[in-house]
Amino acid sequence: MTSIRVLIADDQIMVRQGFTVLLDAEPGIEVVGQAVNGLDAVAKAAELDPDVVLMDVRMPELGGIEATRRLAGQPDTTVKVLVLTTFDLDDYVYEALRAGASGFLLKDASAAELAHAVRVVAAGDALLAPNVTKRLIAELSRVSGAPRTPLRERVGDLTERETEVLSLIAQGLSNAEIAERLVVAEQTVKTHVSRILVKLGLRDRTQAAVFAYETGLVRPSGY
Repeated sequence: MTSIRVLIADDQIMVRQGFTVLLDAEPGIEVVGQAVNGLDAVAKAAELDPDVVLMDVRMPELGGIEATRRLAGQPDTTVKVLVLTTFDLDDYVYEALRAGASGFLLKDASAAELAHAVRVVAAGDALLAPNVTKRLIAELSRVSGAPRTPLRERVGDLTERETEVLSLIAQGLSNAEIAERLVVAEQTVKTHVSRILVKLGLRDRTQAAVFAYETGLVRPSGY
């Protein structure tokens, strides 16, 4: 079985070394390199071809958001970016998701949570840390404001069932949970998700969730 190749980008050496030790101890995961800032991360990603980049947001020379944007903007790129953040959700995490990140994880995550996050992101799914998902949703609601017409029109390309699935994705449900909710096979849900991403020109479930809030398809309750 091929190992998931991981590049760790953080300007703090203790963070890089700590995550390296944790991940190298996990079966099926291999840390192939470390980067000290965003520029280094982009260069190392081109050199080492990792499957996943653990990306700190605030780094010197080039921050994690712009580095994520550069990685995601490369033609035929397959690398997934997992943003690292503190408990007090960085103001910039939302922009990092829009830039192409596949999700975010708290820096104080356990070894098991870190390994799970890497595997989830490498598999093409999105990962939003449960402890801060509500705050992210609040931020999505705040910055999106009124639905933008060009984006809203793109929802019309979806079938009724695809629109329903998109709404459930934005609410944080997994494929299995969506399948249970809609009383369909999980593979059917996976097919719907794939078609949604293709029709809307999105990279993954995280961007699909952002899209759903930006268009007003889903509105957070309690905010």
